[in-house]
Amino acid sequence: MPPDLSTRVGSVRLPNPVMTASGTAGHGVELGAFGPLDRLGAVVVKSLSADPWDGNPAPRVREVAAGMLNSVGLQGPGLPAWLDHDLPALVAAGARVVASIWGRTVDDFAAAAALLAGAPRAGASGAGLVAVEVNVSCPNVEDRSRMFAHSATATAEAVDAAGAAGLPRWAKLSPNVADVTDIAGAALSAGAEALTLTNTLLGLAVDVDTGRPVLGAGGGGLSGPAVHPVAVRAVWECRRAFPDAGIVGVGGVFRPGDAVEFLRAGADAVQVGTATFRDPRAPWKVLTGVDRWCRRHRVAAVADLIGRAQG
Repeated sequence: MPPDLSTRVGSVRLPNPVMTASGTAGHGVELGAFGPLDRLGAVVVKSLSADPWDGNPAPRVREVAAGMLNSVGLQGPGLPAWLDHDLPALVAAGARVVASIWGRTVDDFAAAAALLAGAPRAGASGAGLVAVEVNVSCPNVEDRSRMFAHSATATAEAVDAAGAAGLPRWAKLSPNVADVTDIAGAALSAGAEALTLTNTLLGLAVDVDTGRPVLGAGGGGLSGPAVHPVAVRAVWECRRAFPDAGIVGVGGVFRPGDAVEFLRAGADAVQVGTATFRDPRAPWKVLTGVDRWCRRHRVAAVADLIGRAQG
């Protein structure tokens, strides 16, 4: 018999554990040119705010030795435009959709979440919204522009505000903290069902000729293989601290083995991000590889893998 790839992230059931990562697969069906979106566990779209946002000045992306630096700055069309133009196409493609939201204030998170309240939920076909990912790795203008995810209190306030969506909440946390379990606990106490671990590491690339930062906004977020061990540790620590929480591992998933490592460390599912820039078919290749890995190792169900390293 083929392995059972189904999994559960909090209250959300998925047919398999492989999703896209926010910010790496567009706002809608762009990635659908390279594979069937309904075959993935879910499509996590680029983070959206209640209003349109221009993002950071160019250049915004820089390839580095062990991954990529980006400073896109959360550019987006705003949720009303996305709900009108992008979500219907995703639903038509049969995708299970996780909407990612961000804001510069707690009220911004509440406004973005409220716009999702009436959006199409996943029905009998499975297509539609299944969760909201609360991206707290953004500047909080009410706290001297310190990142929401760097404060347990600010994280809890943003996650609580996102309850206006009426969807299961996944808190996407930053690795740039002394103790990720402290922030994770605050997010869960505020109503998050799951943790997305993690976002990018802070990084900087400098032009050796000019001595100036390469990216238009200065620093950026490091993603790719370099962050994978950092994210695996965050998953490991949070699974130990919160055995009943939903956990999604993200960071440097380029090969099926990277996904299996996240599952072994305690993740219920994984997201494929930076690899998609190199190969847009990466999410499907990882999914196929996980299936083959389970067959080769005679694993009957993905659920049997989750958290085994903890034992």
